[in-house]
Amino acid sequence: MLWISRAERQYKLAQDGVVSVSADLLLSLTARTMTWAICFRASRAITALAVGLAAVGVLAFDNSRYDNVAIYWGQNSYGATHSDVANFQKTLSFYCQDDAIDVIPIAFINKFFGTGNAPVLDLANTCNSTGSPFFPGTGLLDCSFLASDIQTCQSKGKILTLSLGGGGASVGFQSDSQAETFADTIWNDFLGGSSSTRPFGNAVLDGVDLDIEGGSSSGYAAFVTRLRSHFNGASKKYYITGAPQCVYPDAYLGSALNSVAFDAVYVQFYNNPCGLQVFDKASGFNFGIWDIWARTISPNPDVKIYIGAPASTTAAGSGYQDPATLANILKTTRNRFPSFGGVMMWDASQAYVNNRYDLAAKNALVAAGGTGFTFPACSAEAYVKGNNYPGSSQVSYNGYIWESKWYASSTPSGDPNGDWAPISACAGDAPSGPSGPTTTTSGAGSAPTSGSCGSVAAWNSASVYTGGQQVAYNGHLWTAKWWTQGDTPGGSAGVWTDNGACASKREAVPPTAATAVSERVLQPSRLFRF
Repeated sequence: MLWISRAERQYKLAQDGVVSVSADLLLSLTARTMTWAICFRASRAITALAVGLAAVGVLAFDNSRYDNVAIYWGQNSYGATHSDVANFQKTLSFYCQDDAIDVIPIAFINKFFGTGNAPVLDLANTCNSTGSPFFPGTGLLDCSFLASDIQTCQSKGKILTLSLGGGGASVGFQSDSQAETFADTIWNDFLGGSSSTRPFGNAVLDGVDLDIEGGSSSGYAAFVTRLRSHFNGASKKYYITGAPQCVYPDAYLGSALNSVAFDAVYVQFYNNPCGLQVFDKASGFNFGIWDIWARTISPNPDVKIYIGAPASTTAAGSGYQDPATLANILKTTRNRFPSFGGVMMWDASQAYVNNRYDLAAKNALVAAGGTGFTFPACSAEAYVKGNNYPGSSQVSYNGYIWESKWYASSTPSGDPNGDWAPISACAGDAPSGPSGPTTTTSGAGSAPTSGSCGSVAAWNSASVYTGGQQVAYNGHLWTAKWWTQGDTPGGSAGVWTDNGACASKREAVPPTAATAVSERVLQPSRLFRF
């Protein structure tokens, strides 16, 4: 250990320009003077030193920026929907040849406790159970041939994390203690710890991503807390990220997101009723709700929110946008919300075949500006309590500009099922709005003129309803959150929002083409091949 300490001091002097040091020489000395166990630790440490020397002039990853691109790798998503093998997923270093990508979550650990109680790793056509060996007595693959690829990408200023879960995976913990034990395993096998079963050899990943889409929701706060206890005092920066669905709160990660610090959240705005396909609808796209979470609820007030997008039409069931449309969405959102951090894509194989979709997004983000945020003015009229607002009204209130999803009389709030959607953060004094009660009595989204639900049709169990449509049931007005058929308003499915007694609520908002695309896609949020 003393020798390692001296080597580190030598490297520090080299960084300061006092002396020069040769990583090759250090490796040679290590091999001659140390036991296997110490050699293993030393080789990893010295590899990091060599990478640091080689990376002089390379910008390190900066999580505070607004133009980062995160793109998943490992599941050969293109190969899951195509047969032209030439375009299947390439090895990691292939995707690190330019500056388009900043973060690569390696996907997935799709089972936490497999044979020998070891995690199960599957990287599709790159490292799988039919072509790669297992560590003895376990179901954990030895993919150590990827170590040099990982280190190459890291030497170019990118971070590579380990993603847990994935679409179709049922994962979780039975207790907090089990979660903590699993955190120790991940630390020792993939991060800065030591183990004889390291799938990526002496390569040290930069953190962990939680893409939990099935199984249990318990234990993740304990898991993250235990990981962060390992991170404390480590010689490098580690990151914790999550990939929740855009529907807020997330069914599996909601509790953990509110309890422990995440560095970034890759919100999946696809295969969901709040996806990119309804970006221009207040009742659809809900980045503003996530911005409120980031700034007022998250234990880490500096957490960054990424727009998750499919990288091609075959990468997801809904949400894909052409490059120009995505560029506009990214620029608009970046200029409206201070928590914005960039874009996440599923996945690398799809993006590269789709004319470098990742690069087009990166260029748009860079053009919008990677640093600094200026709050837009609170240009909408100030909200007036007691007023009634028709659908699509805009008001300024509590540091945000809000748009009514339909007829609204309630106070704007961060309630995802409320009458208002935050469409932009803002600063400054808002213009004064009209005072006293006002009511619009005609047009879509207006209030009924009598003590009933007006023209709102009664709920019918055989009818199909899409997001935003309204029905009368049991003396109350109800609004569908997304596609539904046969789900009783107020029932356990939770599909309907209760807007209160008919006497004080609004008329139906006629369904439009925009609401039709809010239908739920009953499939995992990511397409991949094990």
